[in-house]
Amino acid sequence: METNQTKPPMPSNHLALAIFTTILCCLPAGIVSIVYASQVNTKYNAGDYEGAERASKNAKTWWIVALIVGLVIVVASTLIDFCICG
Repeated sequence: METNQTKPPMPSNHLALAIFTTILCCLPAGIVSIVYASQVNTKYNAGDYEGAERASKNAKTWWIVALIVGLVIVVASTLIDFCICG
């Protein structure tokens, strides 16, 4: 008996934003994001749709963390420089 199962749409891998935040914001969190982003296509193609969705969500979470950490560092260093150099 054949079943017609349609594949769910592939979730975004967020690779471009993961690379962007790794280079410009926060290296450690960005690398974690790249690792998860690289798992999305592999898991999806292997039929692990839930795993691909989880990896996509984790990649998004980590590039957001990298962006926030990078922005906090820039703001903090600007404020420290402003206070010291007055």
